[in-house]
Amino acid sequence: MTGFQITKLNVMRHGDKINNLGRKKAHREALLSNLACQLIQYKRIVTTLAKAKALRVYVEPLITKSKKNETHQRRVVFSYLQDKAAVTELFSTISEKIAGRPGGYTRVIKLGARPGDNAELAMIELVDFNEVYGKDQAEKKEGAKRTRRAGGRKKATAETTDTTAKETPAADQQAETSEQQPS
Repeated sequence: MTGFQITKLNVMRHGDKINNLGRKKAHREALLSNLACQLIQYKRIVTTLAKAKALRVYVEPLITKSKKNETHQRRVVFSYLQDKAAVTELFSTISEKIAGRPGGYTRVIKLGARPGDNAELAMIELVDFNEVYGKDQAEKKEGAKRTRRAGGRKKATAETTDTTAKETPAADQQAETSEQQPS
């Protein structure tokens, strides 16, 4: 038994759902902290897909904590970010915009492969700070205001039938005049 050595333990990863990103704990926490600070500062960053997904898990609870503008919550968030400017931005600008949102503060969009190493890139952004998607949703919401009561529907159908009835005699007259003209 003197020549037999166990060099590697076969450890099963039961319940270990964290993506280690090929880094030790301290390096991974520093990476995610820096990415979170950049996301808070610029509202949108491009990184690899694995880092973007890990960042979403890391930053969304911090954004939720920013809804309560209390000293304790600021200190908790600062312990993660270690950046006063990012904490100030998070608790002032970002928390005002996401106040009514119950979660899902970030969006990850796949961008394709990076030319150098074929790594899959993704853009992670704060949902409420994207003007392109926000305007379309606001316009759709304005047009989609409906009531569930049947009374409103009856009035709307009555108005549409009245307007179509007014338009049909004019349309019939135009059709008759076009038939009378020789071609």
